[in-house]
Formats: sequence, C-alpha cells, structure tokens
Amino acid sequence: MDKRALGRQGLRVSKLGLGCMGMSDFYGPASEDEAIATIHRAIDRGITFFDTSDVYGPFTNEQLVGRALRGRRDGVVLATKFGNVRSADGKWLGIDGRPEYVRQSCDASLQRLGVATIDLYYQHRVDRKVPIEETVGAMADLVRAGKVRYLGLSEAAAATVRRAHATHPISALQTEYSLWSREVEAEILPTVRELGIGFVPYSPLGRGFLTGRFATEADFAEDDVRKSHPRFSDENRAKNLQLVDRLREIAARKGVTAGQLALAWVVSRGDDVVPLCGTTNRAHLDENIQATDIALTADERARLDAVGVASGARYPERAMASLNG
Repeated sequence: MDKRALGRQGLRVSKLGLGCMGMSDFYGPASEDEAIATIHRAIDRGITFFDTSDVYGPFTNEQLVGRALRGRRDGVVLATKFGNVRSADGKWLGIDGRPEYVRQSCDASLQRLGVATIDLYYQHRVDRKVPIEETVGAMADLVRAGKVRYLGLSEAAAATVRRAHATHPISALQTEYSLWSREVEAEILPTVRELGIGFVPYSPLGRGFLTGRFATEADFAEDDVRKSHPRFSDENRAKNLQLVDRLREIAARKGVTAGQLALAWVVSRGDDVVPLCGTTNRAHLDENIQATDIALTADERARLDAVGVASGARYPERAMASLNG
C-alpha cells in the first residue's frame, strides 16, 4: 500500500489506517480473536497505521492492540490518545490536559501497549481549563524523553491548532470527516494545510451508516452507543437514508459498494489525508482496502460532493460541547 506523510517531521504511514476502538467498546460485542486476526491481516495487506486510545474499553483496547502487535512491531506506526478520562467501570469523568496528567497517561499507555515508544501521541480532547501551551509543552517533554515520537491533536479548533503548533510541531490533527460530515472544510483543513500538518479523518464511513447496513434501530446491538447520537434517531435516520440511496446509485454505476465509494472519496481528498477506517473483522477490512485503489472521475467527484450532508448532530449535546476546544 502507498504511504503518505503526516506533517513535516518525518512521519509516514499507509494511506489507510485501522481504527481499533470498536474492537473493545461502543459499537456492541466483538470477538477478541477476530480482532487480533484483523490487525494481523491489516499488517499483511500493507497497513502500517493503527489507532487506539486509553479511553477505549476503557484501557482494554490498548492492551488488545499491544497483544496483537507483539512480535510484529517493526514498521508499525502506533497511535494512542489521552485526555478523555474514564474510570475503570466506564464512567466518564471529564477532560484533563494538565501536564502531570499527560505524563501519567503516557506511562500508563506505554505499559498497557507493552512498547517503549508511542509513535503518535494525541490529545484526545482539548481541556479548556488548561492553556494548550502547557499541555503540548508536557507532550513535547515526552518526545525529548524518547517516550513519544510525534504529536497530534484531536477535534481541536483552528486557533488552538496554531497555538499548539507554535509550542511544538504537530504532525497530525484527527477529526471526524466523511461525505456526510464536512464541517472541517471551512476552517480546519485550510489551517492544517497552511501549517503543514497531516489530517487524519475518523469515521470516514459515517460510523458505518454510509455502508447502508444500519437502516433500522434493530440493526444496532443493544449497547451500541450510536443509538444515542442525534443523526441516528428515527427522524434523522429516515432523512439520512435518502443520502445513502443517492450514494448507492453512484456506487452501482461504478460497480463498487456504497461504503467503498464513500471511503474512496475521503482518500481522494489529498495526499495529506489518511483516513482511519474502523472494523472488527477481516471481511470488512478487505473491502475497505480495495477502496484505496478506486479512482474517481471528475463527474463522479462532483456527484458525490452533491450527495448532501447528514441531518442531526454528530454527538449528543454534552459530547458536542467538548469539540473544537
């Protein structure tokens, strides 16, 4: 698989990354054996970029990814995150960007992952109570200590990205981006491109909705968090299925699936864009990898651009308040 640069500091990754969150949390039950087999298949197929966080599980996803990568660490770019705080029983406790918490979180993640160095370390959400210069300054100390190689931010506002980057070079910004979620095009993408920061879209398939697999509430597991998201409500889901129908029509003409076409659109947005596609099984992984080879004509791009954006917010109100810090 071709590689792309994230930032100007030397970080290069496969042009598609594997998001590992759903292997442990949020989207219903998953087989750990199949999850590990999926990570191994990804490596065998040329994916080098793997994304996790201490909050997934919580804590257990880092452990799973660490086990999967044991003996296969060479050539792998391992990314994890800190800042969203959960207790061991899963309760949400807030956001923490204090320098002492940065150091504590990094050491704990290194232990759970079973590695000496984290390749890309993100602040998962910006702590508005702590100046970004203090948080990134502590992250920079981790780079100097050899515990972290490159720094990233997630869901940060453009002004925050500028301040962070002035404190220490930021290699990647991770934010939701897909055909139905395009808010970053107004300010975020121009800012990171001006600064030479790579862009890592998560949920490039609209949390799976753009595949067409989630037409009714019954299609979700009982404990699937997506059911609490406004754009998956009964009213908004009906509207958003019209968007999926338009996507399917274009995909059928091209002889690919709706999910593959949606992912190909994100991959095509620039050589500085590396989407994270989350999956829990090898079959969906293989389908996603095939999408990286789909070339879009100018007419297809125009038709996809006109498909429309989602009805409903990305997250429930409380979670939306933590974005663009």
